[in-house]
Order: sequence, then structure tokens, then C-alpha cells
Amino acid sequence: MDKNEFKEWEGFVGESWKNSIDVSAFIDQNYTEYLGDDSFLAPKTQKTTIVWNKCRDLLQKETQNGGCLDVETNILSGITAFGPGYIDKPNEVIVGLQTDTPLKRIVNMYGGTKIALKALEAHGYKLNPEVQKHFVTYRKTHNDGVFDAYTPIIRRARKNGLLTGLPDGYGRGRIIGDYRRIALYGVDRLIEEKQKDLQNDFLDENNLEENIRLREEVSEQIRALNQIKEMAKSYGYDISHPAKNAQEAIQWSYFGYLAGAKENNGAATSMGRDATFFDIYIERDLKKGILSESTAQELIDQFVIKLRLIRHLRTPEYDELFAGDPTWVTESLAGMLDEKHSLVTKTSFRFLHTLENLDPSAEPNLTVLWAKNLPMGFKRYASKISIRTDSIQYEGDDTMRPLYGHDYAISCCVSSMKEGKQMQFFGARCNLAKALLYAINGGYDELSGALVVEGFNKLEDEVLDYSKVRKNYSGMMKKIAKIYVDANNIIHYMHDKYAYEASQMALHDTYVERLMAFGVAGFSSAVDSLSAIKYAKVKPIRNAQGIAIDFDIIGDFPKYGNDDDRVDNLAVELIKEFFGYLDSRKLYRNAKATLSLLTITSNVMYGLKTGSTPDGRKAGEAFAPGANPMHGRDSSGALRSLNSVAKIPFANCCQDGVSNTFSIVPSALGHDETEQINNLVNILDGYFVQGAQHINVNVLNRELLIDAMNNPWKYPNLTIRVSGYAVNFNKLDRAHQEEVIARTFHEKR
Repeated sequence: MDKNEFKEWEGFVGESWKNSIDVSAFIDQNYTEYLGDDSFLAPKTQKTTIVWNKCRDLLQKETQNGGCLDVETNILSGITAFGPGYIDKPNEVIVGLQTDTPLKRIVNMYGGTKIALKALEAHGYKLNPEVQKHFVTYRKTHNDGVFDAYTPIIRRARKNGLLTGLPDGYGRGRIIGDYRRIALYGVDRLIEEKQKDLQNDFLDENNLEENIRLREEVSEQIRALNQIKEMAKSYGYDISHPAKNAQEAIQWSYFGYLAGAKENNGAATSMGRDATFFDIYIERDLKKGILSESTAQELIDQFVIKLRLIRHLRTPEYDELFAGDPTWVTESLAGMLDEKHSLVTKTSFRFLHTLENLDPSAEPNLTVLWAKNLPMGFKRYASKISIRTDSIQYEGDDTMRPLYGHDYAISCCVSSMKEGKQMQFFGARCNLAKALLYAINGGYDELSGALVVEGFNKLEDEVLDYSKVRKNYSGMMKKIAKIYVDANNIIHYMHDKYAYEASQMALHDTYVERLMAFGVAGFSSAVDSLSAIKYAKVKPIRNAQGIAIDFDIIGDFPKYGNDDDRVDNLAVELIKEFFGYLDSRKLYRNAKATLSLLTITSNVMYGLKTGSTPDGRKAGEAFAPGANPMHGRDSSGALRSLNSVAKIPFANCCQDGVSNTFSIVPSALGHDETEQINNLVNILDGYFVQGAQHINVNVLNRELLIDAMNNPWKYPNLTIRVSGYAVNFNKLDRAHQEEVIARTFHEKR
């Protein structure tokens, strides 16, 4: 047998994927498109019922224990740091836990010692003194390196909330290992390919540092692959060779993912795009009689259970940024192979069906890649599950596929990248509303009074002049873009140096393309503020220092979210300009700049750090999430609100994503479920055909959330989409719950 042939590949067709690492080609040549409906789906099995009931009890105990069930304080994070752990071994068909017991969290010190210790303290734990002493004595962290290199202006921008949520003290995340590679090729073949990349002993003197760094990283990747193999062996599996059936394909892939979750505390440890890949193995086993529909669903149900148990140890500050304890285990479903053929399989349905078999859930972050030509049976089923569970987000495959090809996946919430061929340097957000206030106030912070950005004069007119404001704002954004880029270049240099994600990067091509994902907060407030200054009269109210701390607005102005080009054009102009400033800067490791309108639930905290703005928003009030219009201002109906957001350009500007969280009351969708499903399908089709990129869908009434806030025991599984991801509503603190309730609930289409 040829060294590139394995007996485990019996029945698979095609040759190109055998000769090089190319999962995409394997899928193209072997998957079976499914054009039917959901009538074939099976309920959960007895084994799954037993396992899930035990998990339910543990999850309830975790909630009762303040959100953290247990923490391991004697062992630090690592792929092989823990022995095998089980929920109910006789009934588990997919095995593996982050530690040796379910929901026990890991201490990861590599991002930052102080932050890890603070997280422990917040949950009532202390690290073993000997472990702490050894680590602090002999190891420098990512956080240490970053603050050694930060410039004074970066520190000021960070302290005053101009740059927010920077990953300078926690794992950057947003790196999707192509975990399918382990299943298709086995670890030994992957190691062999990495070893080939080390055979060239030539170092390019023109790129010496990069060459040396890459060689070290590939060596670390090989060590990580061997550790993944060792970890799997502790569970009784030999993953050196390819998977021979569906159970092994899922198990092998999960071991790869689990290694990343053990090694890193990344902000978004996403799963990737697996349903169509898994379906190839399931179809082969169904034909052989190895599986039934019931046991096929059992594999997916139990795989999803494992993903629902992923946990990371976080600080209170992190929880303020990202309420609800999310891990963003994003699984991307469906999409198109080409204009005529979808990548929908029966397993695409099976993943969504877990929301029925296992209750609604925030994790994994199930993401449907919506396209005009998706099979109607799948569109209708996804819409039905959205209406029943509020647990799905949608992203525009027709918008993303031309840029990424058909084998891309979503990381975190809305960030697209080619699986195994691109990785992302996560870059958090710049507060554009605060930047506008800096433009008005000459670089002084409106809350602290500190001079943050030098070189600008205060605008002292009685009524703000649009042309003067706009000119100062452009200069301010250009200068802030440099500060922002400098911060991210430092962060990712140090992260590679002190907290490198070897196991995840081992499942990428060695010569990977890097994206640097910048983001903005306060977008719609900044846009409405510009509109108010342009179309109404805005008088600043200044304090003794001459800083505008409030605004008197005389007259009305067009508001973003009503399909009014007067203000929507300002939005497009603003985001294009800011991205241009970012894109013009040199980025670490020749990364490509991308930009997102995505605030997670941090719109609450960012609002707290921002004074009153010229649109009438008062100091401390929450921003709208992501690209959403400000709460209640999109008053012309659901479709017009969607039309405004759809105008924000994705290609060549906001390629890191344009997050839109959309809530509509059930009666506005239709009188019964059939009518609601039909109308939701039509809304999604109409939204995405305009080139839109993302939408969260909530179908619920405001009154239900108010009741859930006041009587949480009545709604233990209430899941809602918040901003690119879902949360259990009861896990939000009161401030975040109130902000969600204050959002627009569309009562008409």
C-alpha cells in the first residue's frame, strides 16, 4: 500500500486530498447533499439521557455555587496536565474533559500571573503556594511582556476607555485549529508533514527573525501533536492513524479541540466547520449498518454535550466585558459548495436538533451560513429552531464565500477565516463615540479630565459646526488608529513569545495567513451624533475646564436604523475612513487588517466609561451592541432597521464582521408557527441578498424577559442571542439584563 493510502479510507473517493493535507478537497469529493426536511431526526437515546441528566445536575450546582463549580489549584494548564475524566463512562460514546472531573476549571498563568490569581480569588480559591512560587520565579508571562513594551499613550488610551477589551492579560483566542485533520490523516501523518517544513536549513538573511521564530514554532507544534496523541492514549485511543468510522472521526476531532481548550484560555476557542465532514463518515457507517439514525444522533448529541462543558477561569473584569460566561465554541453549519450545490447534510440538521434533544443552550454557538440557494427544508428547520429556542445566529454565505472560498469557519461570533489556512490576531475595540468627544474636547477625556491624545485644539463654538467637528474627528481617528495598531502589534508579539498556541497552530498550514482583527464600539451613537450636529443644532455644555460634558439638542435629526440615506451614508463614510487609517499601518507578521462592528455585551461597560454624546445619549448609558441602531431609535419597522445595517460594507472594510442583534415579537412574525417560519425565512433571504453579513435572531416578548429577570427559577433554560453569541439569560447580571430589555423589540415588519 502507498504510504499516502490508509485502510481507514476505504470507500472514499478522490486522490488530491491523499497527497497533501487538504480536508476541503476530501469534503468536496465525498459528501452527500441533503435536500429533504427534518422528518428523519431521532430523539436522544437512553445513553445520552443518562449522561445529559448528570450534566444538568452539575450545571445546576455550578449556578448555585456562584457560577463556578470547582477549580484545580495544584496543576497548571497543559495538554497532558490531567488524567482522563468522565461524566458516566459506561454511557459515554464521546469521551474527554478539560480536567479529571466535569466543570472543574484550569488555572492558566501564561497570559498573566496577577490576572489568574485575581480570578482564583474572585471564586474563593488560592493557588498552591509551591506552584505559584515556581511559576513566578522561572516564567515571564504575556501580560508582563506587554506592559514592559506599552508606550505612555497606549496606557492612557487603555486607562480612559478609548481602547477597550485589549487581549493584553487573557488569551487572544479566535484561532480555529482544523481539528478534522486529525480524523482524516492521523497525528503521525501531520507530524510527518510538519517535519518536512523543518528540513530546509536555509535562513533568509532578509527575514532572519521571522525564519528563526517560525522554525521554533513548528518544533513546538510537533511537540504539541505528540502530546495530543499522549492525551488521547490516556483515554484508550490511538490517534496516530486516521479514524476508521464516524465515532472515531468525531472523537479524534474532539481530542484536537480538547487539547486547545486544555492548553489555552483563548477568548474564543471555536470548533470550526465539522457537520459536513462528520456526515461523510456517518453516511458510510449507515450504509455498512454500523450506525442507525438513533446512534448517529447519539454521537452528535454527546459531542455537543462535551462542548457545552468547556469552561475557562475568568476575572470579574472579564465577566463585565463578556457577560454570561461565554466560551464561543462556534460551530458553522451549511453554506454552499458553489452556486448550485449546498453543503447541507443530514448532520447539519442533527446539530440543530441538539437544541431539542438537549434543551436550548448558548454553547456551542451554532451558526448557520445562510445562502439564497440553501435547500428550503433546511431553511425552514433552522427558522423553526430559532423561533423555539433563540439559540442560532446566521451569517451571509453569499457575502463571505467569494472572499474565503467554501471551506471557511466563523470564530467567536462573526469572524470568518479559511479553516487551517488563516488565523487571527484578536484586537478588541476602539471607542468611536469617545473618539468623537475627544475631537470636540481637544483630546481631553470627558470623564477624567485627563489629556489623553495630544495635538488637538478644543472646539469652542456655541453651536457645533459640522465641518469643524468632522475635520477634527478625522485627525483624531487617524492618530488613534496608530495608537491602536501599536498596542496590537505589541500584544501579539508578546503573545507569540510567551503564550503561543502550539496545539491549535499545529492544525494549520505552516505558512499561514494572519489577520489582525480590529473593532469599534459606540458606532451608532457616533453616527447619530454626527447626524445631530449636521441636521440639528447641538450646543455643548462645558465644565470649568472647558470640556463638553453634555449637549443641548435643538431640532430633530435622522437616526441610523430607519433606512434613511442621510444618516446611513454617514455611517458608511465613518467606518470606511477609520478602517483606511488602520489598513495603512504596518502590522506584526505582515498581518492583514480587518475590522468588526462587534461589542459582545461590552456595550454596557463601554457606555459606563463614556460621557454624554451629541446624539442625546447620557453619560454612562449603554451603547447599542455591534452595528445595531441605538435602543428604540429604529422606529420605522424591522425591515428598515435591517436595511440600514445591511449597508455597512463587509468586503474590503468590515471583514471581521458586522454584528446585528435582532429581536421581533412573535405576533409580528405571524399568527401561528407555520406563518412565523415562512416570514422568518423571507426576512433572512431579503436581508442577506443585500450583502449583509450577520444577524442574531430573537423571537420573544419584552414581558417574558422582565418576568425572567424577576423570577429566574421559572426559566432555567431561557437562552437569548445578545451580540454575536447566545447566553443563558439567568447568567447575565442585572445591568446586562436591563440593557437587553431596553433594546428594540420590533412589533411590525
